[in-house]
Amino acid sequence: MDIAPTASVPPPEAPPGKSSNRPGDRIFLGLSKGSGITLLVIMAAIAVFLTWRAVLAIAGNEGNFLTTFEWDANADPPVFGIAVLAYGTLVTSVIAMVLAVPVAVGIALFISHYAPRRLATPLAYVVDLLAAVPSIIYGLWGALFLVPHLTGLYTWLDEYLGWTGVFAYDDGAPRSLFTAGILLAIMILPIVTNVSREVFMQAPKMQEEAALALGATRWEVVKMAVLPFGRSGVISASMLGLGRALGETMAVATVLSPSADITLSLLNPGGGTFAQNIAAAFKEAGEFGRDALIASGLVLFVITLLVNGAARMIIARRKEYSGANA
Repeated sequence: MDIAPTASVPPPEAPPGKSSNRPGDRIFLGLSKGSGITLLVIMAAIAVFLTWRAVLAIAGNEGNFLTTFEWDANADPPVFGIAVLAYGTLVTSVIAMVLAVPVAVGIALFISHYAPRRLATPLAYVVDLLAAVPSIIYGLWGALFLVPHLTGLYTWLDEYLGWTGVFAYDDGAPRSLFTAGILLAIMILPIVTNVSREVFMQAPKMQEEAALALGATRWEVVKMAVLPFGRSGVISASMLGLGRALGETMAVATVLSPSADITLSLLNPGGGTFAQNIAAAFKEAGEFGRDALIASGLVLFVITLLVNGAARMIIARRKEYSGANA
């Protein structure tokens, strides 16, 4: 009786995390590790440089670096602090996020789930083009068009909300933190929209079709299937937008009238940001003045790292933000 030859069994694949004997896999693994290590080295080098120069500046500062409002690093003795800059940076970034993120998520949902294809495609192209516009173009548009046309809005806010003090307006050119926040919101809108749109388009189609088969409306499908799946992506998109808002320089410098005071009103001229102050003061700064500006840059560097780290912790610790659990 003939016995049929047994089929050859292919060799088992290498388990995940184990290196393969294939040359291509080893090369790719080496390149990946090298890229990761290079990134860490660059980040560490930046941190060491900023810290070294910042220590030199803070040691010669006559004021308190964290609480002093004044910035006069070229004086003798030098007096400077980041209180006004930290306040202005955080306020403008918060205004930008509050204005931009809801609108960006709405646009992303409209493009991905509501608009017909012949409208969604050109609209997506327009959003992509807005993300590619240089910062200085936004700044020029803000200075020449946005600022002159905000007087009516400021007057309306002062009339109905001026009693809060936050929206009090004393006339004059609206070159304030609120104007800078509006301009930053327009700048980060395409970034948040693009990333959110791509995430929403990856939502499981079977879940959407199942919800529709059970009689759910379009909004109920978005609420039950799309938004839970895309939460982590929206958070990541928001953090990308916040990173640009925190570090934006030229656009803010063109629409903001900086001062060394912190006022409750967001509509009156004044305030400043880290990036705007560095751009404005670097040209006339001496050796010690540049060290002082680098010290303020170190604070912005730390704030950015903390914000991104907090976002990663939120995503990692909240299992419902994972698309796999949608």
